[in-house]
Amino acid sequence: MSNFSHRRLLVVFSASFIFAAFLTVAHASHSWGGYHWARTTTQFTLKLGDNLTTADWKSHLAQASSDWNWTGAQPLLTSIVVGQSNKRCSLMVAGTTQVCNGTFGNNGWLGLATIYITGGTHITQGSAKMNDTYFNTSYYNNTNEREHVMCQEVAHTFGLDHQSTDGSSLNTCMDYFSNTGANAGSSLSTKPNQHDFDELNIIYAHLDNTTTLAAKTTSAGSSSDETDDPNSWGRLVSQSSHGRSSTYERFNSDGSLTVTHVYWTIEAAASCPACDHRYVR
Repeated sequence: MSNFSHRRLLVVFSASFIFAAFLTVAHASHSWGGYHWARTTTQFTLKLGDNLTTADWKSHLAQASSDWNWTGAQPLLTSIVVGQSNKRCSLMVAGTTQVCNGTFGNNGWLGLATIYITGGTHITQGSAKMNDTYFNTSYYNNTNEREHVMCQEVAHTFGLDHQSTDGSSLNTCMDYFSNTGANAGSSLSTKPNQHDFDELNIIYAHLDNTTTLAAKTTSAGSSSDETDDPNSWGRLVSQSSHGRSSTYERFNSDGSLTVTHVYWTIEAAASCPACDHRYVR
């Protein structure tokens, strides 16, 4: 083989490698605002506080935690601990994500994820809520829809956003496929996929010089109250074109930022996709 041919093969191979690497990064591009937990170690464990009131929801949290831990090599792992909040997760606990279910009312949302931010991007605490007002109805009350929403709401508190919001399935719980109606028996989109783990590796590719994961209790100064009042979410900053996903921001007096991700019901989104669903019934 001539030197010229050899060099040309190297160029083609290098270009192919770069293109393949670009595709990997391009598909893993669903960070939620660059938000992340500050940490000083390559791998860390986020505590998920179990405040759930039924064995069914507890099993879904256990499955979600196992699914997010499945490779064992990613930077973020999870562990389930005794909840330190209350049944409605109105008390957020620093250094943890508190997980709750409850009958939050006919307010239009299935799942709610809230994070507190300091320093512009660092998550200090989070909560994930499941609304039994809807999950106790025949339409939403199935194993696959419960697992989809649990997996997604918990993962928002990692700093992950959606891979898709158009209702199609990318076979990740970070899309907006609905496991209801004719799809109630489908287990599509109930677990993370490889692109979710790719994105976590991108988000947590760096180390910080401090941590927001220090073990704390509910003593003074370590927790924050979060009401169920939608007006407390602050301003609407983004909404998907189909209306099922909304993000709200509220600036707090201590300089922190509260960010809330809302997963609306099909009915709430369909009534007016472009509207702020807090005010449309």
